[in-house]
Amino acid sequence: MHFAFSRTRLGRAVIATCGVSALLAPPAMAGSSAAAAEPRSSGSATSRGGAIITVTTAKVGAPGNRSVGIIPFTDAVYRSCADAPTTSADCLMVGGVRYPYEIGQLEVTVEQWVAFLNTVDPGGRNRHGLYDETTESSSAWPKYGQINFSAGAGSGSHYSVAYPEWAHKPYGFANFLEAARFVNSLNNGRLISKRASSSGSFSYVTYQVELSARTERGMYDLARPDTTRTQDSGFVVPSQNEWIKAAYYDPRGGGTHSYWKYPTNPGVFADDDNSAPSPTVLNPTTGDVTNAATQPLASYHDTGLPAPSWCPAQVQPDVCSTVNPLGLDPITYPEIYQGSLGTVGQARSTSPWGTLDQGGNAVEWTDTITDAPSGRDFGRVWRRLHGGISNAAAFQLWPSAVGLQPQDNVFYNHTYPWLGIRIGVIGDLAPGKS
Repeated sequence: MHFAFSRTRLGRAVIATCGVSALLAPPAMAGSSAAAAEPRSSGSATSRGGAIITVTTAKVGAPGNRSVGIIPFTDAVYRSCADAPTTSADCLMVGGVRYPYEIGQLEVTVEQWVAFLNTVDPGGRNRHGLYDETTESSSAWPKYGQINFSAGAGSGSHYSVAYPEWAHKPYGFANFLEAARFVNSLNNGRLISKRASSSGSFSYVTYQVELSARTERGMYDLARPDTTRTQDSGFVVPSQNEWIKAAYYDPRGGGTHSYWKYPTNPGVFADDDNSAPSPTVLNPTTGDVTNAATQPLASYHDTGLPAPSWCPAQVQPDVCSTVNPLGLDPITYPEIYQGSLGTVGQARSTSPWGTLDQGGNAVEWTDTITDAPSGRDFGRVWRRLHGGISNAAAFQLWPSAVGLQPQDNVFYNHTYPWLGIRIGVIGDLAPGKS
């Protein structure tokens, strides 16, 4: 993907350290800048079956909306690719979706991911490689380690949130296969309840689901590396078009060709970052957003300012700024790994459909398969990602920031703690499904 590495020294430093190569590329409308409702809690509980989690989705309507033309990482949108510069063979039409659907109001949290791990891996055997203690634990990576593992814990209790402050942060070490397994667990589980609600012009649905331990088939058949959706109704990893529409398409016609420049505010195309949202400021020991009154707002690294960052209160600041699993020296490491994930939803700026954090915090997977940038995939499946991160500049928040990565890229699994998941829903789910 065109991650933040393309404009930092991280690519060079990590490649040099690990000996691994990676392909790297380079006034708001009413109701848009401040969330119309308090973000729903992303909690979990236990039952005699799988863990029970609660997820809230935003309903996205206006089926059959027009797509818009974009040139990857260019500060513009076009009515069609015919209107794009004639030299741009890379123009893509994005954002059009012909059906109503739902998308997660928030990103999947660490607490939800831990509930999933303990459901699908109660014995702590890690058969599907869903956890890597060498990067995801608080001892291996004090600043970014979200989840700890205890071999001696009881069945269904081997995984735990590293520190309480991590519970409502986005899970940040996902690859697409992990996202697909999470979605399969939701689909194979039992839908306990479904509740519709609204706030202002936004419509939401809150689901309570008992997770299933069955992860290899469901919405995605993981026996097929290039798996696509196998069902017409259920939980999904959003497609690129679903993700972009939820983040940028304004059914009231705001923005340019009805598309916003940022998922937080319409902005102005071709003005560089002059109309970008303000960057979040995080409490230095909890990761909570402290400047939510400043709107619009997103967790990203604004030029000339420190990236939003925090260190768990249980860890000494000098440990956070030096200890890392990559072997980076104490000078290079804090220069490169500056941005931290903030508590979900606290930036408070909504997309045109009422989602939160589609701009900044963690970059998010889609299930859209794309060609490898070199034209040769070497047997790997590449998928699109979107959303920008807390360690990246404002350009990563644009609708044209259509990144791509192999769906199981081990390099990023071990070096990139900002890879997140947002779920979607297609069709009409009914309680009692199992």
